[in-house]
Amino acid sequence: MYPGQKTGPGYVFPSVGRRHLTMLLALAAIWGSSFMFIKVAVRELEPGVVVFGRVFVATLTLLPAVHFMIGWRRLFTELRRFARPLVVLALFNASIPFWLLAWGEERLDSGLAAVLQASTPLFTALLAFGFSRSDRIGGTRLIGVVVGFLGVVFLIGAQPQGDWLAGLAVLLTAACYAASALYAGSRLAAAAPIVTSLGTLAVATLTTLPFAIAQLPDQVPSWKVIGSVVALGSLGLSVAYLLYFGLIATAGASYAVLVTYLVPAIALGYGAVFLDEQITASAIGGLLLILAGVALGTGSLRLRRRVPVAEAP
Repeated sequence: MYPGQKTGPGYVFPSVGRRHLTMLLALAAIWGSSFMFIKVAVRELEPGVVVFGRVFVATLTLLPAVHFMIGWRRLFTELRRFARPLVVLALFNASIPFWLLAWGEERLDSGLAAVLQASTPLFTALLAFGFSRSDRIGGTRLIGVVVGFLGVVFLIGAQPQGDWLAGLAVLLTAACYAASALYAGSRLAAAAPIVTSLGTLAVATLTTLPFAIAQLPDQVPSWKVIGSVVALGSLGLSVAYLLYFGLIATAGASYAVLVTYLVPAIALGYGAVFLDEQITASAIGGLLLILAGVALGTGSLRLRRRVPVAEAP
Protein backbone atom coordinates (compact mmCIF):
# COMPACT_ATOMS: atom_id res chain seq x y z
CA MET A 1 0.00 0.00 0.00
CA TYR A 2 2.63 2.50 1.04
CA PRO A 3 6.20 3.00 -0.07
CA GLY A 4 8.76 1.46 2.19
CA GLN A 5 12.42 0.86 2.68
CA LYS A 6 14.14 -2.47 2.77
CA THR A 7 15.06 -2.69 6.41
CA GLY A 8 16.81 -5.22 8.57
CA PRO A 9 16.59 -6.44 12.15
CA GLY A 10 17.02 -3.71 14.69
CA TYR A 11 16.16 -0.99 12.19
CA VAL A 12 15.79 2.42 13.82
CA PHE A 13 13.87 5.28 12.23
CA PRO A 14 16.39 7.88 11.01
CA SER A 15 16.35 11.31 12.69
CA VAL A 16 12.76 11.02 13.87
CA GLY A 17 11.73 13.92 16.10
CA ARG A 18 8.71 15.80 17.35
CA ARG A 19 8.20 17.43 13.96
CA HIS A 20 7.87 14.04 12.27
CA LEU A 21 5.38 12.87 14.89
CA THR A 22 3.33 16.01 14.29
CA MET A 23 3.39 15.37 10.54
CA LEU A 24 2.37 11.74 11.04
CA LEU A 25 -0.55 12.63 13.30
CA ALA A 26 -1.66 15.40 10.93
CA LEU A 27 -1.57 12.99 8.00
CA ALA A 28 -3.59 10.39 9.90
CA ALA A 29 -6.11 13.04 10.97
CA ILE A 30 -6.54 14.25 7.38
CA TRP A 31 -6.86 10.81 5.81
CA GLY A 32 -9.11 9.65 8.64
CA SER A 33 -11.45 12.59 8.00
CA SER A 34 -11.75 11.75 4.29
CA PHE A 35 -14.21 8.95 5.03
CA MET A 36 -16.38 11.36 7.01
CA PHE A 37 -16.33 13.97 4.25
CA ILE A 38 -17.25 11.36 1.63
CA LYS A 39 -20.20 10.26 3.77
CA VAL A 40 -21.43 13.86 4.01
CA ALA A 41 -20.93 14.51 0.30
CA VAL A 42 -22.86 11.46 -0.96
CA ARG A 43 -25.93 12.52 1.02
CA GLU A 44 -26.69 15.08 -1.70
CA LEU A 45 -24.37 14.25 -4.60
CA GLU A 46 -23.96 11.20 -6.81
CA PRO A 47 -20.63 9.35 -6.52
CA GLY A 48 -19.49 10.53 -9.95
CA VAL A 49 -19.85 14.18 -8.96
CA VAL A 50 -18.05 13.63 -5.64
CA VAL A 51 -15.11 11.91 -7.32
CA PHE A 52 -14.74 14.56 -10.01
CA GLY A 53 -14.98 17.34 -7.44
CA ARG A 54 -12.25 15.95 -5.21
CA VAL A 55 -9.73 15.21 -8.00
CA PHE A 56 -10.43 18.54 -9.72
CA VAL A 57 -9.88 20.52 -6.51
CA ALA A 58 -6.78 18.45 -5.72
CA THR A 59 -5.31 19.14 -9.16
CA LEU A 60 -5.80 22.89 -8.77
CA THR A 61 -4.34 22.82 -5.25
CA LEU A 62 -1.20 20.96 -6.31
CA LEU A 63 -0.41 23.20 -9.28
CA PRO A 64 1.36 25.95 -7.28
CA ALA A 65 3.67 23.36 -5.71
CA VAL A 66 5.15 22.50 -9.12
CA HIS A 67 7.07 25.77 -9.35
CA PHE A 68 8.79 25.22 -6.01
CA MET A 69 9.42 21.47 -6.27
CA ILE A 70 10.59 20.66 -9.82
CA GLY A 71 9.61 23.48 -12.20
CA TRP A 72 7.21 23.45 -15.14
CA ARG A 73 9.71 22.33 -17.79
CA ARG A 74 10.63 19.16 -15.93
CA LEU A 75 6.95 18.53 -15.16
CA PHE A 76 5.91 18.52 -18.82
CA THR A 77 8.95 16.48 -19.80
CA GLU A 78 8.14 13.75 -17.29
CA LEU A 79 4.41 13.86 -18.05
CA ARG A 80 5.20 13.04 -21.69
CA ARG A 81 7.70 10.35 -20.69
CA PHE A 82 5.34 8.60 -18.28
CA ALA A 83 2.03 9.35 -20.00
CA ARG A 84 0.85 5.74 -20.43
CA PRO A 85 1.54 4.49 -16.87
CA LEU A 86 0.02 7.68 -15.46
CA VAL A 87 -3.22 6.95 -17.30
CA VAL A 88 -3.31 3.41 -15.92
CA LEU A 89 -2.52 4.69 -12.43
CA ALA A 90 -5.20 7.37 -12.66
CA LEU A 91 -7.84 4.76 -13.43
CA PHE A 92 -6.89 2.20 -10.80
CA ASN A 93 -5.51 4.48 -8.08
CA ALA A 94 -8.11 7.25 -8.31
CA SER A 95 -11.08 7.16 -10.69
CA ILE A 96 -12.31 3.60 -10.07
CA PRO A 97 -11.51 3.17 -6.35
CA PHE A 98 -12.75 6.67 -5.48
CA TRP A 99 -16.08 5.91 -7.17
CA LEU A 100 -16.38 2.51 -5.48
CA LEU A 101 -15.67 4.06 -2.08
CA ALA A 102 -18.23 6.82 -2.57
CA TRP A 103 -20.82 4.30 -3.76
CA GLY A 104 -20.07 2.03 -0.81
CA GLU A 105 -20.39 4.87 1.69
CA GLU A 106 -23.89 5.59 0.46
CA ARG A 107 -24.77 2.35 2.28
CA LEU A 108 -22.06 1.87 4.93
CA ASP A 109 -20.87 3.91 7.90
CA SER A 110 -17.74 5.94 7.19
CA GLY A 111 -15.80 4.29 10.02
CA LEU A 112 -16.57 0.82 8.74
CA ALA A 113 -15.39 1.79 5.25
CA ALA A 114 -12.09 2.95 6.74
CA VAL A 115 -11.63 -0.34 8.60
CA LEU A 116 -12.27 -2.37 5.44
CA GLN A 117 -9.86 -0.25 3.43
CA ALA A 118 -7.15 -0.91 6.02
CA SER A 119 -6.76 -4.31 4.35
CA THR A 120 -4.84 -2.75 1.44
CA PRO A 121 -1.41 -4.00 2.66
CA LEU A 122 -2.82 -7.54 2.76
CA PHE A 123 -3.71 -7.33 -0.92
CA THR A 124 -0.26 -5.88 -1.60
CA ALA A 125 1.37 -8.89 0.07
CA LEU A 126 -0.73 -11.27 -2.02
CA LEU A 127 -0.36 -9.47 -5.34
CA ALA A 128 3.39 -8.99 -4.89
CA PHE A 129 3.72 -12.75 -5.32
CA GLY A 130 3.26 -12.31 -9.06
CA PHE A 131 5.88 -9.58 -9.36
CA SER A 132 8.91 -11.23 -7.83
CA ARG A 133 9.86 -14.59 -6.40
CA SER A 134 11.56 -12.80 -3.53
CA ASP A 135 8.16 -11.40 -2.51
CA ARG A 136 6.56 -14.79 -1.94
CA ILE A 137 4.88 -14.95 1.43
CA GLY A 138 5.16 -17.74 3.92
CA GLY A 139 5.50 -18.43 7.62
CA THR A 140 4.29 -15.59 9.84
CA ARG A 141 3.57 -13.36 6.84
CA LEU A 142 1.17 -15.94 5.42
CA ILE A 143 -0.46 -16.32 8.84
CA GLY A 144 -0.84 -12.53 8.97
CA VAL A 145 -2.57 -12.40 5.59
CA VAL A 146 -4.97 -15.17 6.65
CA VAL A 147 -5.72 -13.44 9.97
CA GLY A 148 -6.29 -10.10 8.23
CA PHE A 149 -8.70 -11.54 5.71
CA LEU A 150 -10.55 -13.36 8.46
CA GLY A 151 -11.19 -9.92 9.91
CA VAL A 152 -12.47 -8.73 6.53
CA VAL A 153 -14.82 -11.72 6.19
CA PHE A 154 -16.02 -11.17 9.75
CA LEU A 155 -16.81 -7.52 9.06
CA ILE A 156 -18.63 -8.09 5.77
CA GLY A 157 -20.57 -11.03 7.19
CA ALA A 158 -21.71 -8.89 10.13
CA GLN A 159 -23.40 -6.36 7.84
CA PRO A 160 -27.19 -6.28 7.45
CA GLN A 161 -28.60 -8.03 4.41
CA GLY A 162 -27.93 -5.96 1.30
CA ASP A 163 -24.99 -4.03 2.75
CA TRP A 164 -22.47 -6.80 2.10
CA LEU A 165 -22.28 -5.70 -1.55
CA ALA A 166 -21.23 -2.22 -0.44
CA GLY A 167 -18.63 -3.86 1.79
CA LEU A 168 -17.25 -5.75 -1.18
CA ALA A 169 -17.10 -2.51 -3.18
CA VAL A 170 -14.97 -0.88 -0.48
CA LEU A 171 -12.84 -4.01 -0.31
CA LEU A 172 -12.30 -3.76 -4.06
CA THR A 173 -10.89 -0.27 -3.56
CA ALA A 174 -8.22 -1.82 -1.33
CA ALA A 175 -7.38 -4.32 -4.08
CA CYS A 176 -7.17 -1.49 -6.64
CA TYR A 177 -4.82 0.48 -4.42
CA ALA A 178 -2.58 -2.53 -3.87
CA ALA A 179 -2.39 -3.39 -7.57
CA SER A 180 -1.79 0.20 -8.63
CA ALA A 181 0.92 0.68 -6.02
CA LEU A 182 2.83 -2.35 -7.29
CA TYR A 183 2.30 -1.21 -10.88
CA ALA A 184 3.56 2.28 -10.07
CA GLY A 185 6.55 0.80 -8.30
CA SER A 186 7.61 -0.96 -11.47
CA ARG A 187 6.67 1.74 -14.01
CA LEU A 188 6.94 5.08 -12.20
CA ALA A 189 9.86 4.64 -9.81
CA ALA A 190 11.91 7.18 -11.79
CA ALA A 191 9.20 9.82 -11.82
CA ALA A 192 9.23 12.67 -9.30
CA PRO A 193 6.51 12.30 -6.62
CA ILE A 194 4.83 15.57 -7.66
CA VAL A 195 4.69 14.30 -11.25
CA THR A 196 3.06 11.03 -10.20
CA SER A 197 0.58 12.82 -7.93
CA LEU A 198 -0.35 15.68 -10.25
CA GLY A 199 -0.37 13.56 -13.41
CA THR A 200 -2.60 10.97 -11.81
CA LEU A 201 -5.04 13.56 -10.49
CA ALA A 202 -5.16 15.50 -13.77
CA VAL A 203 -5.95 12.36 -15.80
CA ALA A 204 -8.53 11.31 -13.19
CA THR A 205 -10.18 14.72 -13.56
CA LEU A 206 -10.56 14.21 -17.31
CA THR A 207 -11.81 10.62 -17.05
CA THR A 208 -14.44 11.42 -14.41
CA LEU A 209 -15.74 14.62 -16.02
CA PRO A 210 -18.34 12.88 -18.30
CA PHE A 211 -19.82 10.98 -15.35
CA ALA A 212 -20.00 14.14 -13.27
CA ILE A 213 -21.83 15.98 -16.06
CA ALA A 214 -24.31 13.11 -16.41
CA GLN A 215 -25.01 13.10 -12.66
CA LEU A 216 -25.18 16.82 -11.92
CA PRO A 217 -27.67 17.59 -9.11
CA ASP A 218 -30.91 19.41 -9.83
CA GLN A 219 -30.17 22.02 -7.18
CA VAL A 220 -27.11 23.58 -5.61
CA PRO A 221 -25.87 21.37 -2.74
CA SER A 222 -25.59 22.67 0.81
CA TRP A 223 -22.48 24.41 2.08
CA LYS A 224 -21.58 21.34 4.15
CA VAL A 225 -21.49 19.18 1.03
CA ILE A 226 -19.51 21.72 -0.99
CA GLY A 227 -17.09 22.15 1.89
CA SER A 228 -16.69 18.38 2.18
CA VAL A 229 -15.76 18.03 -1.49
CA VAL A 230 -13.28 20.90 -1.24
CA ALA A 231 -11.75 19.36 1.89
CA LEU A 232 -11.47 15.98 0.15
CA GLY A 233 -9.44 17.51 -2.65
CA SER A 234 -7.41 20.20 -0.94
CA LEU A 235 -6.66 18.36 2.31
CA GLY A 236 -7.31 14.67 1.66
CA LEU A 237 -5.27 14.56 -1.53
CA SER A 238 -3.01 17.59 -2.04
CA VAL A 239 -1.88 18.47 1.48
CA ALA A 240 -1.84 14.82 2.52
CA TYR A 241 0.39 13.84 -0.40
CA LEU A 242 2.88 16.59 0.46
CA LEU A 243 2.92 15.52 4.12
CA TYR A 244 3.31 11.88 3.17
CA PHE A 245 6.18 12.36 0.76
CA GLY A 246 7.77 14.79 3.20
CA LEU A 247 7.72 12.10 5.88
CA ILE A 248 9.28 9.58 3.52
CA ALA A 249 12.06 12.00 2.60
CA THR A 250 12.93 13.09 6.15
CA ALA A 251 11.92 10.23 8.46
CA GLY A 252 11.92 7.24 6.13
CA ALA A 253 9.16 5.21 4.54
CA SER A 254 9.10 2.70 7.40
CA TYR A 255 8.04 5.52 9.70
CA ALA A 256 5.51 7.00 7.27
CA VAL A 257 3.84 3.60 6.90
CA LEU A 258 2.69 3.81 10.52
CA VAL A 259 -0.20 5.94 9.27
CA THR A 260 -1.78 2.64 8.17
CA TYR A 261 -2.51 1.84 11.80
CA LEU A 262 -3.84 5.25 12.78
CA VAL A 263 -6.31 6.08 10.01
CA PRO A 264 -9.06 3.47 10.69
CA ALA A 265 -9.28 4.20 14.40
CA ILE A 266 -9.38 7.96 13.75
CA ALA A 267 -12.05 7.50 11.08
CA LEU A 268 -14.17 5.50 13.53
CA GLY A 269 -13.84 8.37 16.01
CA TYR A 270 -14.82 11.00 13.45
CA GLY A 271 -17.88 8.96 12.46
CA ALA A 272 -18.99 8.54 16.06
CA VAL A 273 -18.48 12.19 17.08
CA PHE A 274 -19.64 14.07 13.98
CA LEU A 275 -21.99 11.64 12.21
CA ASP A 276 -23.50 9.82 15.21
CA GLU A 277 -22.29 6.46 13.90
CA GLN A 278 -22.11 3.60 16.35
CA ILE A 279 -18.78 1.93 17.05
CA THR A 280 -19.89 -1.69 17.14
CA ALA A 281 -18.13 -4.68 18.62
CA SER A 282 -17.87 -6.19 15.14
CA ALA A 283 -16.07 -3.06 13.87
CA ILE A 284 -13.56 -3.15 16.73
CA GLY A 285 -13.03 -6.91 16.37
CA GLY A 286 -12.59 -6.68 12.61
CA LEU A 287 -10.20 -3.74 12.98
CA LEU A 288 -8.01 -5.62 15.46
CA LEU A 289 -7.87 -8.69 13.23
CA ILE A 290 -7.05 -6.65 10.13
CA LEU A 291 -4.33 -4.60 11.81
CA ALA A 292 -2.82 -7.71 13.39
CA GLY A 293 -2.80 -9.30 9.96
CA VAL A 294 -1.19 -6.21 8.43
CA ALA A 295 1.54 -6.19 11.07
CA LEU A 296 2.37 -9.84 10.43
CA GLY A 297 1.65 -9.92 6.71
CA THR A 298 3.93 -7.01 5.90
CA GLY A 299 6.86 -8.40 7.87
CA SER A 300 6.68 -5.97 10.79
CA LEU A 301 6.36 -3.00 8.43
CA ARG A 302 9.50 -3.94 6.46
CA LEU A 303 8.09 -3.04 3.09
CA ARG A 304 10.06 -2.70 -0.12
CA ARG A 305 11.08 0.58 -1.67
CA ARG A 306 9.52 -0.12 -5.05
CA VAL A 307 6.06 1.10 -4.03
CA PRO A 308 6.40 4.86 -4.52
CA VAL A 309 2.83 6.18 -4.24
CA ALA A 310 0.40 6.69 -1.44
CA GLU A 311 -3.26 5.78 -1.56
CA ALA A 312 -5.65 8.33 -0.21
CA PRO A 313 -8.99 7.11 1.09
